[in-house]
Amino acid sequence: MNTPVTRRSAALGIAVAATSLAAPSILRAQSMGQIVVIGGGFGGAACARALKRADAKLPVTLIEPNKTYISCPFSNEVIAGLREIEAQQFGYDKLAAEGISIVAQAVTSIDTQKRRVTADGGTAFGYDRLVLSPGIDFHPEALPGYDAAASETMPHAWKAGAQTLLLRRQLEAMADGGTVVIAIPANPSRCPPAPYERASLIAHYLKRKKPRSKVLILDAKDSFSQQRLFEKAWKELYGDMIERIALSQGGRVTSVDPATRTILTEFGNYTPDVANVIPPQRAGRIAGIAGTADTTGWCPIDPVTFESKLVPNIHVIGDACLGGGIPKSASAASAQGKACAGAIFALLAGRTPEAPRLTGICYDTVAPGYGFSLIGNYQPKGDIFAEVEGVATSPVDAPRELRAREAAEAERWFQTITANTFG
Repeated sequence: MNTPVTRRSAALGIAVAATSLAAPSILRAQSMGQIVVIGGGFGGAACARALKRADAKLPVTLIEPNKTYISCPFSNEVIAGLREIEAQQFGYDKLAAEGISIVAQAVTSIDTQKRRVTADGGTAFGYDRLVLSPGIDFHPEALPGYDAAASETMPHAWKAGAQTLLLRRQLEAMADGGTVVIAIPANPSRCPPAPYERASLIAHYLKRKKPRSKVLILDAKDSFSQQRLFEKAWKELYGDMIERIALSQGGRVTSVDPATRTILTEFGNYTPDVANVIPPQRAGRIAGIAGTADTTGWCPIDPVTFESKLVPNIHVIGDACLGGGIPKSASAASAQGKACAGAIFALLAGRTPEAPRLTGICYDTVAPGYGFSLIGNYQPKGDIFAEVEGVATSPVDAPRELRAREAAEAERWFQTITANTFG
C-alpha cells in the first residue's frame, strides 16, 4: 500500500516505498544470506539498518573507512559561519549496538566471481548480496589543472570535512571588497541546488562581515533547479552582491591554474580572492573497483532492485546511480537504501520484489529563517526512475512567514534523517 506523502512527513525524513521487507519467518525458511554494504553515508547506513531491523539474525557488515561520518547537508552553513562542523559529525556506535558489524577499513578489491570483498590488511568478507553506496568522486581529466593539490588552493568543499573548513578560513581571511567565485559543473552532480544555496549563504556572511564584497557564479548550465526561488531571494536579500554567468554567457569553466588562482572560461579569465571550484563528478572509487560504472562514470541499475546492470549480485544506491529523474541527495539516498533492503529480502526469500515508490525532498536555506523546498515522487519507468504526480515546490511569491517555517522544517528534517540513520 502506498501511504500519501505530505510536506510534513517529508520534512520529518519519512520516505515511503511500496517495497516491503519480507517477514523474518519467510527469510528463515531460506538459507541465511551474507550481506555486505560498502559506504556508510545516508544510503549505505540506512540500508544496513533496515536490513538488520527487519531480521536481527541476518548477518550484515558495513564497511566504511571513516569512523566519523561528516554530513554534506547543512555544511554550507558551516562555510558561512552559521554552524560548527561538530554538528555535522555522526558515528556508527548505534548501528553496531543493533548487531551490524562495522569495519573501519578501506576496500581494496572485489572479486565478483567468488563474491568476496577484500579490505586493508587483506581482511576478506564473503557476500551473497553486496550493496555499494560510494557517493561521488571527481573527474580529474574533465577539468584540466584541477587535482588534489589544486583543491588545497581552490577548495571544492563538495565532500564535507577539511575542505569545508578550508573554504570557511579563506572567506574569513579575505579582505572586504574581495570577490568569491563559485564554479559550478554541469549535471549530473551531487545535490544540484546546493551550489546556489552556498552562494546565498556566502553572500549572507559577506553582507554582515564584508559588505563591499561580491559573489560571482560561473555556471556550466543555463538553468538550474528552483532558479526562480533563488533569484527572487537574491534580489530581495542581497541586491547586486550575487552575479551569475550562465553557460550561454560563457560561464563554463574550461581549466584552472592553481598557482595563480586563475579560473579560465571560453570567454574570459578570472582571478578571484577566493575560488570555490566544484569539479565535474562521477561515481565513487569503489564503483570502478567493482566494475559497476559505465562509460558515463555512473552506475546503471535496475530501478526495482537497485541491482547493477553490469555486475550480478551487486546493488548500487545513492549518488553513484544513474537514477533518471530522482535527484542525487541525502533524502533520495536514504529512501533508496531502505527500498534496496526490501528488494534484497525479497530476493533472498525467492520472491519477486515490488516496484518501489520513493520520495525525495530538497531544502535550501538562503539566509537564517529563509528557506524553500522541492518534493518529488519517483517510480521505476523502464531502466530509470521517473517523476510521478509532478513536483511540489515552494511558491515563488510566498510570504516571509512561509519562508521561516520552511527554514525550521529544514532543520527538523536534518535532525530526523540523521537520527534515523545514525542515532
